Amino acid sequence: MLVISEKDIQQCYGMKEAIEDTKEVLKANSTGEINNPHRTVLEFPQYEASALYMPSADLSEEVSAVKVVTIFPRNPSRGKATTQGVILLSDAENGEHIAMMNASYLTRLRTGALSGIATDLLARKGARVLAVIGTGAMAFEQVLGVLAVRDIERILLFNRTPEKAEAFGEKLNSFGVKTPFKVVGDVSEAVREAHIICCATRSNEPVFNGEDLQPGTHINGVGSYLPHMREVDHATVLRASKIVADDLAGVKEEAGELIYADEQNDWSFEEVHGELHELTTGVKAGREDDEEITFFKSVGAAYFDLAVAKGVYAKAEKNGIGTSIDV
Repeated sequence: MLVISEKDIQQCYGMKEAIEDTKEVLKANSTGEINNPHRTVLEFPQYEASALYMPSADLSEEVSAVKVVTIFPRNPSRGKATTQGVILLSDAENGEHIAMMNASYLTRLRTGALSGIATDLLARKGARVLAVIGTGAMAFEQVLGVLAVRDIERILLFNRTPEKAEAFGEKLNSFGVKTPFKVVGDVSEAVREAHIICCATRSNEPVFNGEDLQPGTHINGVGSYLPHMREVDHATVLRASKIVADDLAGVKEEAGELIYADEQNDWSFEEVHGELHELTTGVKAGREDDEEITFFKSVGAAYFDLAVAKGVYAKAEKNGIGTSIDV
């Protein structure tokens, strides 16, 4: 078995590869080649934390994976990472376990790749201003995903703790992002100016007012992944002319803002425009005019992890990266 650390992955695999591999698995899902059971979630209320167990298989390539990821928001105060995870990759022809790899970075990367793909299909071609609401663990790769598909000229950063937003911007600069950033103290200011919004919070209450959205805005919502979480408000759901899900079955079970909207009797899941794989393959249309407000809702699905895990394993084998062990 090949053991691949986060450092190993970062040496050989980035956003460009993640977007390419995720597009391929979205296409495979459209042809029925993906086995993607719904994940199991264990919650630890005393820590406001959760653990997710996520199996999947690509039948066309005879490979399967299971990811275990834990999300403990209080961990930074203890000097530990908020998100920790591993992926076990297996040969689905003979059952051999071929790789174990760090999943924390990959989870962030594939989520950013999904937002990048959705942004490319749903945001205006001329979108130039990106607002990031929440600058925690998931936000960095959200920015990289958007930058991979649009020529962003300004990045607006909002966090309840401005110092964290400033540190986030400096991290972008250190990574080599040349796009200027501005920390804003009023979330409404960011929303009104934005062409694209990335929400990456674990909030139980909406983090901005949908009435502030300008026509033509695209929103990526990735932070709320449990039924009681709602980072996007009801006004946004009602104003969006296209709502696209990464995985509709998962969204119906776990997307708090859409579950809430469905309960209000003025919106239903039947109004979801489609799933991302349908837009990727052209079965459903992406953006059709510059005035549409579009909303991509992502709660995650195991086969997205499989997509990037396959890619990492192939790169690691080719480049002699990782540590081979007997178990």
